[in-house]
This record gives sequence, structure tokens and C-alpha cells, in this order.
Amino acid sequence: MANPPRIVLLHATTVAMDPIRSAFERNWADVELVNLLDDGLTIDRAKEEELSQRMIDRFVAFGRYGWGMGADAILVTCSAFGPAIDRLKAELPVPVLKPNEAMFKAAIAKGGNIGMLATFAPSVSTMTQEFQDFVAEEGSAARLRTILVDDAIDLLRKGFADDHNRLVAARAPDLQDCDAIMLAHFSTSRAADAVAKVSSAPVLTAPDAAVTMLKVLLGV
Repeated sequence: MANPPRIVLLHATTVAMDPIRSAFERNWADVELVNLLDDGLTIDRAKEEELSQRMIDRFVAFGRYGWGMGADAILVTCSAFGPAIDRLKAELPVPVLKPNEAMFKAAIAKGGNIGMLATFAPSVSTMTQEFQDFVAEEGSAARLRTILVDDAIDLLRKGFADDHNRLVAARAPDLQDCDAIMLAHFSTSRAADAVAKVSSAPVLTAPDAAVTMLKVLLGV
């Protein structure tokens, strides 16, 4: 029997780890996962308004280390490093998946008015640019409206997941007129059930969409 594919997960925060593990358990259990964590990336990214070349170089070195472990594909679970992921994709001979590109694809299939609930402010600008680039490539006229949920990620980092979910869900009605609501980060996906209870719009999460796309990329 052939060995299962090895997927290296690049984490810049611990709060992204459980959501993607759960997504693989639900959607693709027969896979070899390797977790690489550098939570200093998130700490230092939060100190920069724009992603610096120094941070890009550091992230690419992190990703190349993951590839050197024999990765068949790499999935990045933090959404604040878009330009660095682009460079990593260009340098490596294996699929490198951004956290949100699969979710973006699923969202614009729902319609042209897309909402997003985010909790980590430094990621919003890069995610917005990625969304705009994606819809341009797809020939779509979809528009994105983002709400930053203050304090939610701080609560999650302190272990108060229920409070995090409550804060995220409380802002969902502000996007009620959207064709779909995206939960911006892997960490935010744990609020999906709470958001779905207060919104009639479809709620999309990055981890499940990413696992589905990886299976397609690897021909599974």
C-alpha cells in the first residue's frame, strides 16, 4: 500500500491548530499531517503595518524547512502573510495553498456580495487584496465587506472560546444582506455554528474548504 500523502501545516499561531486538525478528521483522515509552529511570526507581524521584506524572508525560510521534510503539499493556516506565501509558491515544486483561496472560490459561487468576519487586524489588508486578485483572475465582479470583531482573538488566546464565538456571532447580523459570510481565519472557524444560528446567509470556513482543495490538487 502506498504511503499517504504528507501535508505540512505552517502555523503562525496556536489557535489555528485545532480547527485544521478537526477539518482533516472530518474530510480526509487518511493523510500524514506534520505541524510546524512559529508563533513568533504572529507576534512580530502584529508590530508591522505592512508586511516587511524581513518578515517575508523569514516566512519563506519557514516554508522551505517544511518542504525539506518531504512535503507533498504545504498548507498555510495564517492569513496575514499573503505576499510571503506567493513567493513560497513560486519557489517550491509542490502545491502551496493559501489559507483562504479555497474559501474565496466557494464564496463567489454563492453570489457577488460577500461578507467577512475577521478577528486579527493585520490580516485584513492582505486578505482584501487577495480577494480582489482572486475575483479578477476568476472574472468575477464580487465585492467584499469586512467587519473586524474587536477583542475576540484575545479572548480565544486566553482560552475563552465560547466568548470568542459569541462576539463573532454578534456581528453576523450586520452582514445579513450578503450572499455568503466568510469566517476569515482558521481560528475563527470555531464560531461557525454560532454564526449560522443568527444568520440566514451561508457560512463558509477556511479549513474545510482548504482540505477539499488539497485533495483535488493531489488527485485523491
